Amino acid sequence: MRAAMVPEAGADFEVVEKPVPDPAPDEVRVAVDACGVCHSDVFVKEGTFPGVSYPRTPGHEVVGHVDAVGDDVSMWSEGDRVGAGWHGGHCHSCEACRRGNFLQCENAEITGLTFDGGYAEYATVPAEAVAAVPEDLDAVDAAPLLCAGVTTYNALRNSDASAGDVVAVVGVGGLGHLGVQYAHAAGFETVAISRSPEKRDLALDLGADHFVDASERDPAEALQELGGAKVVLSTAPSADAIESVVGGIGTDGDVVVVGIPGEPVPVDIQHLVGTAGSVSGWGSGDARDSQDTLEFSDLRDITPVVERFSLDDVDEAYDRMVSNEARFRAVLDIAGDD
Repeated sequence: MRAAMVPEAGADFEVVEKPVPDPAPDEVRVAVDACGVCHSDVFVKEGTFPGVSYPRTPGHEVVGHVDAVGDDVSMWSEGDRVGAGWHGGHCHSCEACRRGNFLQCENAEITGLTFDGGYAEYATVPAEAVAAVPEDLDAVDAAPLLCAGVTTYNALRNSDASAGDVVAVVGVGGLGHLGVQYAHAAGFETVAISRSPEKRDLALDLGADHFVDASERDPAEALQELGGAKVVLSTAPSADAIESVVGGIGTDGDVVVVGIPGEPVPVDIQHLVGTAGSVSGWGSGDARDSQDTLEFSDLRDITPVVERFSLDDVDEAYDRMVSNEARFRAVLDIAGDD
């Protein structure tokens, strides 16, 4: 099979021929149709995640078909359409797993980081890390939903917001353009906040009821004019952007951060005390969460805006992703290479 691997931290990708892997007893082998290129792949490319071993094939937004199953696998069969996301399996025995918090597993595997991922024609994945993919979803469209999609969808559905509440999404990019769609589909009064006024029309087309140009006005004031936000989903990895919206939450409001900035975030504690508000973080989700995201996206026709690349163009795809030039998710169309 062909695979794009990183031979060592900081090295360029190498597209190589290597043997098709056999699944372990508790794994399935996936014939990959598409794999998203996510900013978290920087952890592998640059070696910034502890314990990454090389060579390594990245990719944790994997969509394809089950090609083979391990001897102990009963829940999946050859031909099943499946996907795998960031959460690549759990130990079933640590305290978090015993409480059903698989994403917080103390010994969690990560697809494309602790084992080879989807920048390849085949990948083996632990059976518990696999999600069913609806047949109606195009593989290239489905791939980003296994990271950007599940992160934003899961954050919103686990919040305290109810239909009709004011929910704001900060950033209309790789995460935010999906967050706006999910917020609209969930029945929230949806506010898109961006420092790029040229994204106004896109945000409104995606379902936003309001657009706030944060380069021209204070987003917190704008949210308070709407009665205060119940939830602000912050997708922009900027400390300034997060700080700027804390004052916009109403009573029991929450700023939920999914875009991680590289620096500390100053927080207006007085406003949090006065509103009984909070600033919290959210990760992605386990395989069942990913499947819920895919099923909801299929139900409500929610798809990402993507740029397609062949496996041979992995360097271009990665460079456009890491420079924030991709609009809005870069995806390797593996099946399209055939």
